[in-house]
Formats: sequence, structure tokens, C-alpha cells
Amino acid sequence: MLNKAILSPEVSKFIEKNLKKDLPSLILKGSPFQNVSIQEIATQIKGLKIAEKKFPEFYKNPDIIYPPKLNLEQTSSEVTAIYKASLIKGESGIDITGGLGIDSYFISKNFDEFHYCELNEELAEVAQHNFQVLKADNIVVHPGDGLKVLNEFKKNFDWVYTDPARRDDHGGKVYKFEDCEPNIPKHLKMIFQNSGNLLVKSSPILDITAGIQELRFVKEVHIIAVRNEVKELLWILNKELSGTPVIKTMNFEIERIQELSGRFEKSKTEVKYSSPKAYLYEPNAAIMKSGLFDLVSEKTGTQKLHQHSHLYTSEELKDFPGRSFKIIDIKEFKLSELKRYFKSKKANITTRNFPETVENIRKKFKIKEGGNDYIFFTTNMRNEKIVIFCNKV
Repeated sequence: MLNKAILSPEVSKFIEKNLKKDLPSLILKGSPFQNVSIQEIATQIKGLKIAEKKFPEFYKNPDIIYPPKLNLEQTSSEVTAIYKASLIKGESGIDITGGLGIDSYFISKNFDEFHYCELNEELAEVAQHNFQVLKADNIVVHPGDGLKVLNEFKKNFDWVYTDPARRDDHGGKVYKFEDCEPNIPKHLKMIFQNSGNLLVKSSPILDITAGIQELRFVKEVHIIAVRNEVKELLWILNKELSGTPVIKTMNFEIERIQELSGRFEKSKTEVKYSSPKAYLYEPNAAIMKSGLFDLVSEKTGTQKLHQHSHLYTSEELKDFPGRSFKIIDIKEFKLSELKRYFKSKKANITTRNFPETVENIRKKFKIKEGGNDYIFFTTNMRNEKIVIFCNKV
């Protein structure tokens, strides 16, 4: 049962005062309030700490109530939720796996009427309270099985959204759609009887080829990275689909958004290869996940160092969806020469299409981590092992 006493002025003041205190020590002292337990206070403190960085719009509202930490960790960030909301719109939509409701809240802004479903009744109660204080009046909350709720509706939705649970009965992580709950491939026919469009969120670890084969009706795959870390994959399905899916990569940096899109098929582009020139480029994590390596070269006007190195080069500086570097020096990978060169050096090391690991290289050459120098150990177009010394642009 939701305890709204957690929002009383005296409890809120106590939480604010102890927000940065050691939580285990605070829990040992117990609660100074009769109607609010120390466990409820601890949950709210943990929630506020996560929300401050992950979903600031919720954090700014003093009347938001937070669920246990596990539910918060599994939910989308505000950045990715807003992006999802930009992809779909209509008169009516439904989220059949609502969770905390971050996605439902932001997606609902693009619909006249939106339905939130959540199997966990306590979590659904928290979400309903939060929707009310956020004035999301167009959201209707349904505690219970979202697939059952969807099937019982006597209407057709413009969009269905789902983020299937990626844990098995023993708490272990699963990744394939058929192992998640609900099993979307199994229920696709029923979902398409109630809507022509489906947006699915999945783990970033899921293989794109396998996901397309499982879901069958994939129109688009969106690979979403935040500060060069892939956070989630989004799958847009349409029951009338025909053709090859489009792959869209997004990398949200602090000051800019890096984008690249292409068809999920082998590129017909004749890829150009080159020895390292003046600049070196490393694609962002979303592109590395996508496999659109030939397309990167074509769209950015750069050349690849090697078919499998996934590093690019150019004589003039290009606007590149990833990290850009000025090349300072290039050396062959010869131990005797490099050991003298690396004496007491500090640098950031990356390996691409290279037989040694970063850890082994650091030990072998006694290179400390950090500093302003960037060193790439890779293979060039002549299959020679080389070392490229750079400064970040």
C-alpha cells in the first residue's frame, strides 16, 4: 500500500537533510517517525539520488514517490524516453509493460489518450500517483497483465509499446525476445489484431540479426547510445511490413547528437582503403553495434585503414560520428623500438583488429593509464601491425 506520509513536510525535510549521509548508518538509527519506516525513507533517498541524473523532470517534482532501487535501475533514462516519444504519436496508445512509467509519461505527451499497464500492483500504484502529480491526465492506469488488458479492449490502438522484463524466474538476465516476459514473438499475432504498430525496447546486448529474425515484422532498429555507451535497442514493427529494415544510430553527447542511418544489408559501396593520413577517427558505440562500417566511410568522406580495423582516416578534418584525433606519429609494431619509445609513458590505449589486449600492452610496455596522449594498436591495409600516436581533436 502506497504510504503518502513519505511526502509530509517533516519527512521531506528529514530526507533532504540526510540525502548525502551514509545510508547504512542512517538505516541503523531507525525512523524518527511513527507513520513512515526507515526502509521507506531509504527507498526514497535512493530514488532521489538516481533520479537526479537519470530523470531530472521527476527529480524536480517534490511530490514524486520512488519504488525500490531495482525498478529504478531497469527503467529508461529521461534522454532515451524523450527519444522514444519522438518516434510515435497518435490518438491512442498503450504501454503493456509500464514499470515506473518513465516511458509512458513522455510517450503519452504525443497521444490524446494513453494506457499504462503493470503486473506489479504496488508499482502501478506508485506510477498512478506520479502521473497525477505530473498532471499527465490523459494516462489511464491498468494494474494487471498488459497483454490481457490489450486483448480485452474493444478498440484499435495507433501504437503499442513494450519493454519486456529481461530476467528469468531465478533473477538471471536473459536477452532473446522469446526468453523475456512477455514473449513478444509468441504474442505478435494478437498484438497486431489490436494495433498495426509496435515499438519494442530491448537490451543493448541483443544481436540485431537475431532480433530481426525473431520479430519478423521489423521496419526500423534504433541503436541508442548516451555518451558513447549503448543503452538500448528500439524495434519498430509494422504488420504490413515489406522490405529491408532501416538501422538508425544515435549517440547523445553533452553538446551534440551524432546520427547515422542505413539499410540492414551488405553495402554496395566500393570501400576505399588508405594508410593513415593526417586525422584518425573511431566510430561511436552505436555505430560499432550497428555494423554499418562501409556506410560510415561513404557518408563522411573518409577511408578505412583495414576491412576489419574499423578505424578511418582523412587528410582534412571531417565531421565524424565518433572520436576524432590528430595523428602525431606512426610506427611499426616492433618490440625493440617501441620499448624504448614507451619508457615511463602515460597514455590512453585502444586496440582495433590487433592480437594483443590493452592489458597485455600496458604490462609489456609499462604504459600507465590516462594523460592526453592516445595510442591505437591496429592493422593497416597491408596487414601490417602498426601503432598510431594521436592527440584528441
